[in-house]
Amino acid sequence: MNTNKRFLKLFLLTTILFSCVNFSFAQLTVTDTQAINFGTFCLTGGAGGTITVGYDGSRTSTGNILLLSMVPTAQPAIFEIKLCPGGNVSITFDVTTNLTGSNGGSLTLDIGPTEKGPNGSIFATNSDCNIITSLHVGGTLHVPGTAISGTYTGSLAITINQQ
Repeated sequence: MNTNKRFLKLFLLTTILFSCVNFSFAQLTVTDTQAINFGTFCLTGGAGGTITVGYDGSRTSTGNILLLSMVPTAQPAIFEIKLCPGGNVSITFDVTTNLTGSNGGSLTLDIGPTEKGPNGSIFATNSDCNIITSLHVGGTLHVPGTAISGTYTGSLAITINQQ
């Protein structure tokens, strides 16, 4: 193994844009409860690679990326949706965002898919006002071989609209 490994830790702060729809018969609320996190990994060569965190929490890599089982662990972003008394919602999001490093540099994140489908998907929420519908979101992080060691942060925006 190369002793000049660069360790990168990823914390992605999630933000959400949502519409609170107040009708006499329906109300939509959305809460972001967990940020997407790619965990700790090591860049072992100059070619770079990718890290994918699935909406199910799985984590894989390509290229010169070595996945480490250190804290923090990989996890998808999770949003909780409550539409009373239920119905369909659509999700839209920018499919790419940039993350900024604590020591300089930037990485590109491709957002999605979600457990409910790709960008533009429409799905039903629970009709019981006391039950929350979860939305898990994964993504793929592109790490160039020239990435600077550090913690990278950014945000992703998901718009959830009542249909």
